[in-house]
Amino acid sequence: MDELLFESPAQRALDTAHARGAAYADIRFEDGRSERIEVRNGVVVTLSDDRTVGYGVRAFYDGAWGFAAGDDLSDAGIDAIAALAVAIAKAGAAVASRRFAEAPAERYVDRYATPIGRAPSDVPLGERVAFLLEAEHALHATPRISVGRAWNDAWRTGKEFYSTTGSKIAQLLYQTGSGISALAVGEHDAQDRTFPGDIGLYKAGGWEVVEAARLTENAARIGEEASQLLDAPQCPSGEMDIVLGGSQVSLQIHESCGHAAELDRIMGWEANFSGTSFLDPSLLGKLRYGSDKVTIVIDNTLPGALATVAYDDEGSKSVRSDIIRNGMLVGFEMSRDTARTIGRDTNACVRAQSWRHVPMIRMCNLNLLPGDAPFEALFEDIRDGVYMESNRSWSIDDHRLNFQFGCEIGWEIKNGRRGRMLKNPTYAGVTPRFWNSCDAIADERSWVAWGTPNCGKGEPMQTGRTSQAAAPARFRNVRVGVGYDG
Repeated sequence: MDELLFESPAQRALDTAHARGAAYADIRFEDGRSERIEVRNGVVVTLSDDRTVGYGVRAFYDGAWGFAAGDDLSDAGIDAIAALAVAIAKAGAAVASRRFAEAPAERYVDRYATPIGRAPSDVPLGERVAFLLEAEHALHATPRISVGRAWNDAWRTGKEFYSTTGSKIAQLLYQTGSGISALAVGEHDAQDRTFPGDIGLYKAGGWEVVEAARLTENAARIGEEASQLLDAPQCPSGEMDIVLGGSQVSLQIHESCGHAAELDRIMGWEANFSGTSFLDPSLLGKLRYGSDKVTIVIDNTLPGALATVAYDDEGSKSVRSDIIRNGMLVGFEMSRDTARTIGRDTNACVRAQSWRHVPMIRMCNLNLLPGDAPFEALFEDIRDGVYMESNRSWSIDDHRLNFQFGCEIGWEIKNGRRGRMLKNPTYAGVTPRFWNSCDAIADERSWVAWGTPNCGKGEPMQTGRTSQAAAPARFRNVRVGVGYDG
């Protein structure tokens, strides 16, 4: 971070794009390293360490964008990619019937690095493997655990962004995650338990994220719960109150709020992976998306959240902005161009999977603000309901409106207290109706920036790393159970 590594080739690319007629151009260099370790039943089954270096050039010409990417850092390679980006922009301008885009004018010169305690790569490989083997071994608390798994992912990404407006932005990002999973098998049944949440704990940071997950300390309990689920009664069906664990609320935000509020989906520019959105700009300030307990904000500066950066891949500075404020729909996830179409400024929600990929609107840090209730108080006033944790399955329609989710584990709630364990809990709803049924959210002591390391979007598909900070929450009169039809 003390010096810019790609300033000279960047200037060459920008000069070439300008000479070819671009009104604006930017170039994003990335040096990315990804590591994964997974152990299964006492054996290391995955041990990978990949590195990739390259760059992507965006060029703007007569209201149209062009993008090209390469990994040839020679003068000829840089010139060819910059020229190709301009040629693609000119081709787009030649056939475009409408002009949505404008060349940005902003200029930022800045540096940012994820605060970390210890880089995962500084932890000896043998120590990391031994840690996972110990956690996985502890999952086998009963003979009915057929498969135990423990894993660790780590990403280190160096980015440098340059533009013809004079921006020079260097960022060094660390993202880390880990988890454990137990599969119990019995007569005519199999049950999973995963921890933390349903995919593990993923955050911005270093090895301290793995330590915070407390895998070894919780492994025996997770294995025992998987085994107990084999004998647990089936979750009942009916309309009843439910409490969702924090990681399940996080997924609910992701699927029924986050993707629905991406403005490119709303405008019909993106329709892959469960379609577009039921939202429309005309609903801003008018649609009651949820109860007054529900406030969901974008905060791409949130410390420790998986998608935290100082600048997005358009070179826009990270900000905090509202999507839902006290239940009312008030904003979307936007790029510069989409924001302009509705008379707003970007909220820096543009990301690309890597240097190879064109930047597009992505869910970043999308957070349901905590309430004021202690976690155990969420069960009060529930006469007959279910507490559910850790997503197992999900389904949502092409407008992000009708959904059904299944969880790994549930507990009966009777007269304000948690009771017996239940297997295969599911619930279903309609997005605004469901969020309007939320009447309590746990306080900040239960609030976690849950990360999603594998969010898919686009065609060709890009994988993004997002975060949805959430605490457990209570919802009233929800459709529960597979067999319930209302």
